[in-house]
Amino acid sequence: MWNELAPMNIILGVTASIAAYKAADIASKLSKQERSVHIVMTAGATEFITPLTLQTLSRHAVTADIFDEKASWHPGHIELADRADLVLIAPATAGIIAKLAHGFADDALTSIVLATEAPLLLAPAMNGKMWLHPATVANVETLRHRGVDFIGPEEGMLACGYEGIGRLWPVDEIVAKALGYKKR
Repeated sequence: MWNELAPMNIILGVTASIAAYKAADIASKLSKQERSVHIVMTAGATEFITPLTLQTLSRHAVTADIFDEKASWHPGHIELADRADLVLIAPATAGIIAKLAHGFADDALTSIVLATEAPLLLAPAMNGKMWLHPATVANVETLRHRGVDFIGPEEGMLACGYEGIGRLWPVDEIVAKALGYKKR
């Protein structure tokens, strides 16, 4: 049941990018703005930042595996999908963009995205060649056609040592964009 006095529920998806460490800052800043932030990590993301860090900053348990749900008979990922007012994936890798464009639901994050009616905001971060690859370009266009919003990526020095497009958009601007969404 919708309660206008309850804080806005934001699902923060974190994927396997070196920029995953910036999700800690995003979670902290959104929580300080009285948003209820629920982190959902891909398995690869846990290689870059620990769930405990994100759990502490968001003040909610982190979902890192769809099969860890043992608290009740009700699937936790569906409950998160139902309560979400926004799904923000930052960083969004080429892999997650491809999965979402083609309707894959093989982990908690992709399952939540397919099960929610909340708006989806993606903040890409990847190697510039990956961002400009025709497959990624087509996947982004598919998602935009479905109403998915993107913020970034920006140009600059990339973790791989190349200079070019692919950097995660500045955290403060991602947070500002997320704060611009209204409670459903």
